[in-house]
Amino acid sequence: MSDVKDQTIALNVRLKPSESSAHPRASNYTNVGVAQGIAYLDFGFIEPALLAAIAKTAKDGQAAPKGLEGALVTRVAMGVDVLARLHQQIQQVLVSMRDARKA
Repeated sequence: MSDVKDQTIALNVRLKPSESSAHPRASNYTNVGVAQGIAYLDFGFIEPALLAAIAKTAKDGQAAPKGLEGALVTRVAMGVDVLARLHQQIQQVLVSMRDARKA
C-alpha cells in the first residue's frame, strides 16, 4: 500500500449559479453553531436603522433591548473540515487586504 498524505492542491473551480443563487444577498449578521460534527452558518440581515437606534440608546445611557429581530437570509451547513478550509481562505483574504492597505 502506498502512504497517503494529507495535502492541499489548488484547482480551478467554477460554480454555476442556480436560480436561487443568481443574485447576491445582503447580510450584516452571522452566527456559527456546531452540532454532531456539522457547522451551521446562519447569515442574517438586521435593518441598519434599527442598529443605529440601539447604538444611540446605549450611548444615551438607556437600557438596550433584550432581543432583536432580523431576517434569516440563508443557512449553510458544512463539515468541520470545510469550515476549517473556509477559515483559511478568510484569513488569506484579510491578510492580503491588510497588506494592500499598508502599501
